[in-house]
Amino acid sequence: MILGWMQLKHRPMRLLVAVGGIGFAVLLILMQLGFRSALFESAVRYHERLEYDIALFSPDSVFIVRPEPFSLRRLYQALGVDGVRSITPVYIFPSVWKNPWNNQRRSITTIGFDPTHSLLNTPGFEEARHLLQQQNVVLFDSASRPEFGDVAGHFAEHGPLKTEINNRQMEVVGLFEMGTSFGIDGNVITSDDNWLRLFPERPRDEIQLGLIHLDDPAKANEVRDRLQAYLQQDVVVMTRADFVERETNYWNSATPIGYIFAFGAIMGLVVGAIIVYQILFADVSEHLREYATLRAIGFRSRFVSGIVLQQAGILAVLGFIPGVLAVHWLYGKAAAATNLPLYLTFDRAMTVFLLTLAMCALSGLLAMRKVQKLDPADVF
Repeated sequence: MILGWMQLKHRPMRLLVAVGGIGFAVLLILMQLGFRSALFESAVRYHERLEYDIALFSPDSVFIVRPEPFSLRRLYQALGVDGVRSITPVYIFPSVWKNPWNNQRRSITTIGFDPTHSLLNTPGFEEARHLLQQQNVVLFDSASRPEFGDVAGHFAEHGPLKTEINNRQMEVVGLFEMGTSFGIDGNVITSDDNWLRLFPERPRDEIQLGLIHLDDPAKANEVRDRLQAYLQQDVVVMTRADFVERETNYWNSATPIGYIFAFGAIMGLVVGAIIVYQILFADVSEHLREYATLRAIGFRSRFVSGIVLQQAGILAVLGFIPGVLAVHWLYGKAAAATNLPLYLTFDRAMTVFLLTLAMCALSGLLAMRKVQKLDPADVF
């Protein structure tokens, strides 16, 4: 290990370039993996925080932001299946929010439900749910993007705030915390009656999501199968795990976003491998006489090749440290700017560290082929 380090530090500028290149590769990989993780985690916020054991969804719906409607009758039919305790119909569709400060209009996800039911397990919602029994009121997601205006700040200082949604005057009477995703910039929740006032063209007997509560949640898979056999094929019956998996699969395979982030991580590995290979190959070429001398005085090819692998391991460690520190800082900046769940996990950091070691080891193996084929007689 000492010999490998001595050779690396003999050329400090080359060492600095190598460390910078590997650090950049680590940064690129971690950023791509972070955004990919944020994509999946943010996409299933509603799936994980809604109160339900089984969900009914239209098979024509691609993801939760713009779902296709299905008949409310299917949800009531589910009440006739053994094991079903209660149901909650949910209306979901984007509406147009008017920023009360600059009058700009943006699409905002709008959810309607019966406020006598508990719908969400998220901060602030349960405390303000009873307020939705009033007419023309909504709860605003305090973690929405700032383009909707400083609603949370105004509410904390001055209380309820009036604005327009779908050209109808509405009042923000409470806050809850949900957050944004790649498909959602902001959220408001209201009663089913208020929702239908915002969307007068939509009938009450067509819903976008049906939530089912069971007597025994442990039997969710069993009840799901009974419901799917009992109900017509115009609805998909899913447990919580099924619903999360369906949404994740959409973003991972049906859209290019998941592929792009995965491809970006792979490209980071390729870039890092090329940089390390170039550095190690140049070092091997420069010290070819020294390696030949070691072979000539009796050291085996395995020992000489080990020096190159030592250098690869040292570069991996030295490059990983600044890369992961830079990513930790960038995650914080990106999370503050986008409200996406971007944070560095130990598992992700260790995975990338192992990938970095493998990347450098592979480059070292390629670079030391010249050493393995080395014949001292040819050099001298």
